[in-house]
Amino acid sequence: MWGHGSYWMMGNGWNGTGSMMIFGGLFWLVLLALGVAGAMWFFGASRRRGPDVPTAERNFSAPEILDQRYARGEINREEYLGKKKDMLRPGGAAPAP
Repeated sequence: MWGHGSYWMMGNGWNGTGSMMIFGGLFWLVLLALGVAGAMWFFGASRRRGPDVPTAERNFSAPEILDQRYARGEINREEYLGKKKDMLRPGGAAPAP
């Protein structure tokens, strides 16, 4: 009865070091795969945030916004030219009446 104790403690006939080598190798393989996946995610995410910033996130200057509004038809030619003239005036706005 006591003779079977070491047999059961060693994993049903497996050598203890052999099973540790298998699981140890598997551990390092999984760790390597996680490292590669993490590096791919990091470099892929940083490449997506590169120079191609969507226009919704970009800060436009006042003349650019005015040009876009005119191009979309939100303001007519007279409004566009008047606002453009106001921007070019020293002080930036029309004097109050």
